[in-house]
Formats: sequence, C-alpha cells, structure tokens
Amino acid sequence: SFFFLFSPSRATNWRRQVFSNSDRRHKSTVQYASRADLPKLAYRRVKGKSPGVVFLPGYGSNMNGQKAEALEEFCRSLGHSYLRFDYTGHGASEGVLAEGTIGTWKKDVLFVLDELTEGPQILVGSSLGGWLMLLAAIARPEKTAALVGIASAADHFVTAFNSLPLETRKEIEAKGEWSLATKHTEEGVYKFSMDFLREAENHCVLQSPIPITCPVRLIHGLKDEDVPWHISMQVAERVLSPDVDIILRRNGQHRMSQKEDIKLMVYTIDDLIDKLTTLV
Repeated sequence: SFFFLFSPSRATNWRRQVFSNSDRRHKSTVQYASRADLPKLAYRRVKGKSPGVVFLPGYGSNMNGQKAEALEEFCRSLGHSYLRFDYTGHGASEGVLAEGTIGTWKKDVLFVLDELTEGPQILVGSSLGGWLMLLAAIARPEKTAALVGIASAADHFVTAFNSLPLETRKEIEAKGEWSLATKHTEEGVYKFSMDFLREAENHCVLQSPIPITCPVRLIHGLKDEDVPWHISMQVAERVLSPDVDIILRRNGQHRMSQKEDIKLMVYTIDDLIDKLTTLV
C-alpha cells in the first residue's frame, strides 16, 4: 500500500539511471570547505531546486556509500540540490576520528547547513547521522524542511553503555575506554573513550519531548544488529511533529543498502519533495 504514493515516471526514470550498469558520468567533484581554526570538511554538491537534500552518514562511514551515491543520482534526475559530506575525522575531511565528539560532528552539520546550502533542506541521516539530523533540526528549524532517518541512532552510544551491568561499567570507567563490538571495522570493535561518552550525554534527545515540527520519516530494519529498531519508535513518540511515519523493514539490516532499501529511501524522499513543493 506504500508505493501508490509515488510518481511512477519519476521513480522509473531514477531507477533506470541508478540501477543500470552504465558509467555515472555526472558524479560531483570533491571540494573542501575551510573553517577558521577547524579541520577542513570534504563535500560534494549538486546545485538545483529547493528543497535541497543533505545526506548525513553514519559513524566511521563517509559520503561515498551506496545510499549517498544513489541519492545524488536521484536529486540530479529531479533537478533538486544535493549535498553530501564527511564529518571531521571521516573520509576525505581533515581531523582524527578518535578525537571527534557528538558536539564536533553537530558543529560540522550546522556549518554545512549555514555555509553550503540555500533555503530549507531535507536532512537524510543514516545511523549516527539520524541522531545528528535531530540535533541540527532543533538548532536550525528554519533550515530544516523534513527529516528522513535510516536506522537512526539517537542517544545510542550513551544508552548502550548505560544498559551494561554496573560491574562492567565500573571496569570500563577504570580502564577509560569502551570497546563496542561491530561488523563494520577490521578490528571488530569501535573504541570510545569515557570522555567521548560523557560529552555525548550532553546531546541526548530522548529523555524529553523533541521540539521538531517538520515532517519526519523513520526507516529501520528489524534485523538491525547495531542499532535497535525501537530507537526509531522512541524518536517518533517524542518529536512534536504531527506528521511522523515509521517504516519497519522485516529483513532490513543496519546499513539498509540493499537495492530495495535504497528504493524505499528514495521513494520516501520523493514523496516528501512532492508534499513540500505542493505546500509552497
């Protein structure tokens, strides 16, 4: 019943481009944004109509993933502006990953919104990006047209740590470092300092109503082994927006990068663009 919402011609046109094996001739070029006393941020931008789309990748990820690439093709096919970028310490941006904090990356997102985009944007946040899109929407409501969270990891590092047994937490605190198991690194773990976790507590959003009133779409896989799908349910319960939809994929995993996952993401954004441009 979900798919009747979307324009078949736009979707078909985009599918032909993205899922064909032809060369992506129009791929955007990497540019660098300089900031006073802060690391340079790498980004790729396509100019076009409003609302624009901004992609926020996950922790340890970058702007060259399948979802980010597919979104660029889609926005280009529609003539809408699109921006993807790497946080400090990620991908082609300057900085050291281990020195970054939630606050660091929130600043990155706000800089990008303020300096590299024009008008309201649809923020598409994957995993950590789903947490950062909420923080950005709270800080820049006038720049946020809508939110699309994919496996949103709001508060996740803090919640996961606090759910450990007390003895385990004490051991980690004494050691000063927490190793969180993951399939997404060669070492099989993400390592976080206690300073990182304490700083992250300052940016938690799920303990109280979230002052966001734009349309919100939350997509999550029930087979996500990294970020529990009920986090998306909590986000939906706490945002003040009257226009919130949750889409759960029974076989969806954390990265949501299967062909059908990407189609669903794009169709969801297509529908939001339709809704937002109709309202104008």
